[in-house]
Amino acid sequence: MKNTMISNTKEKVETIMTGDNKHGDALLGSFLSMVSKVYGGAVKLRQQFYQWGVAKSRRLPCTVISVGNLSVGGTGKTPLTIYLADLIKNLGYKVAVVSRGYKGRSEKAGGIVSDGGALMTDSRIAGDEPYMMAAKLKDVPVIVGKNRYEAGMLAVREYDPDVLVLDDAFQHLKLRRDLDLVLLDYRRPFGNGQLLPRGIMREPISALSRADALIFTRSDAQSDSETSSCYSKFRRYLVEKPMFKAYHIPYVHKVVRGEKSIFDGNSERSLTWDSEDFKGRSAVVFSGLANNRNFHGILKGLKCIVKSSLEFPDHHFYSDTDIQSITESAKKSRAEFLITTEKDFVRIADIIKWPVDLVVVGIEVSLGPDADSFSTFIQSRLHHQNLGSRL
Repeated sequence: MKNTMISNTKEKVETIMTGDNKHGDALLGSFLSMVSKVYGGAVKLRQQFYQWGVAKSRRLPCTVISVGNLSVGGTGKTPLTIYLADLIKNLGYKVAVVSRGYKGRSEKAGGIVSDGGALMTDSRIAGDEPYMMAAKLKDVPVIVGKNRYEAGMLAVREYDPDVLVLDDAFQHLKLRRDLDLVLLDYRRPFGNGQLLPRGIMREPISALSRADALIFTRSDAQSDSETSSCYSKFRRYLVEKPMFKAYHIPYVHKVVRGEKSIFDGNSERSLTWDSEDFKGRSAVVFSGLANNRNFHGILKGLKCIVKSSLEFPDHHFYSDTDIQSITESAKKSRAEFLITTEKDFVRIADIIKWPVDLVVVGIEVSLGPDADSFSTFIQSRLHHQNLGSRL
């Protein structure tokens, strides 16, 4: 009974946060609006403390680039961080990645996830996203730590990078950055425009004044008319700021055929996204993401029949009970396979021998027509930081 009440309240709050609440709970909406005002005041005061010098920012002895966003939820920071780190490496610079390591055991104390060649820990210690990045990135060290300055200094001492890429650090004002890249979901970049917890915004839209460039993710979701309208709205806030469009490209990372496995970052690519192997076949879907609905939308491309779906919170570490629920759902519905994400697979790869094939879906970022201009932009900013002499 208690769990049901909590679940219902959580669902109501999420509905209000992601919508306009025209037909929702007016009392709850009013309460959340009041809390948002208090939160907004605290955010503004914190920002002013840094502007006035009351709170101090620290600088690392290398170029620092942040990949962040304004909202909670998945805008694609992790795949873009991977893309950016690879780009900088291919431009000839030594690069390392620093992530908070959210919900990993090393989040507080910090630590090395990868030295660029070998994985030094597992996903439970590193956190799911840093571990996934470390497994995918070759010759790029990955470090975690809630204190980004200390984590950054660890990277500097151990690997002497030219460039440090910070994952999800736009609000981390304790550390100075040389370049702030802000990601916005092109479909609905500001949600309902309200701050937490009435909306999904971590900061007001005016905070985009701190951004050096904007990257609109999931840009393929827009028609030409929607794109034109979207740009006109953004230009009110983003005059003269560079803008780039990014696209999320799904792929089949691997198919685990009934055995325990490991996540090593290498995709088998044995089946293409438009493979007939999935068409018309039954599946059970499970995921623990900031926005599980986005994942469900992506799966339409597989053209399979989804018998049921199980949703979990972002960064959820699966318990034995969760795994049992997933496997029982597959057996009960007589599903031909299970489907989950790379990010989820990182957390469960070695847990269980699956009763049916497990299809692991990954996401890559492409800058499409903007790839060359984005590369030129990054290269010019790095040269501006006097790194050209190191090449």
